[in-house]
Amino acid sequence: MRRRRLAAILRQLRKEAKKTREEAAKFASISPVTISRIEAAAHNPKPGDIAMLCKFYELGDKETDELVALARQCRIKGWWQHYDLPDAISSYTGLEEEVATVQQYSLDVVPGLLQTSPYVRALIDAELKAYSEEEAERMLEVRKKRWVRLEGDDPLKTWCVLNEDVLRRRVGGSKVMREQLHHLVALSRRENVEIQVLAFEAGAHPAIANGGFTILGFPEQLDPDVVYVELPLGNIYLEKPTEIATYTQLFNQLRARALGPNESRSLIAEIADQI
Repeated sequence: MRRRRLAAILRQLRKEAKKTREEAAKFASISPVTISRIEAAAHNPKPGDIAMLCKFYELGDKETDELVALARQCRIKGWWQHYDLPDAISSYTGLEEEVATVQQYSLDVVPGLLQTSPYVRALIDAELKAYSEEEAERMLEVRKKRWVRLEGDDPLKTWCVLNEDVLRRRVGGSKVMREQLHHLVALSRRENVEIQVLAFEAGAHPAIANGGFTILGFPEQLDPDVVYVELPLGNIYLEKPTEIATYTQLFNQLRARALGPNESRSLIAEIADQI
């Protein structure tokens, strides 16, 4: 996230200065490719390079110090990076650490922030890749740390729309699924957690031919929202305003067609009793 923020600032500064990447690179004694990678948030920039770019863009001492400090922070590992996670998990966890809101539509599984430990283990065991016991425990430990975001004085606000399939798919067997559904009922009573069920009775809906997605919202408009879409052969992040607007509209449509929070809670509890 810090790389992304720094990249956005530097892109804007260069455009305002009406300079090319080649001109910026020549002044800072670095290659144009390096400028491109910095502006694309593709690697951790060197603080010295950022200081030279700030000089090129004629920034004051205070602004320069802030951007150089941000560059140094980019090089500090987040807690999740010490767990040797798959790249896809590490990248998403890093983003999630910075967000203020999460809006998610899920077709098949309970979203990660709302899962129980036995449910997580059942999902890990079901993956195509065979994880060792050590790897599985490491992934579970990271998941537990992610759950902490839902607690505290300034908890993460999350709004999830769950396809009814999510509730009826017995991941891990009846006992594990019953525990998971009871956990959803408990979470749904928190002020910062909204859970709605898109019931079978809702019929066709705008996302019926698409997969699930997550809209990540950042605090105080420091960064634009990001849409995360998980795919079998690689996950994608969408950041263009038109893409964000499309998925936001889609999520609002799903919310409108889903059962209300109270009705959803009742349905979840009812399904739990039937398992």
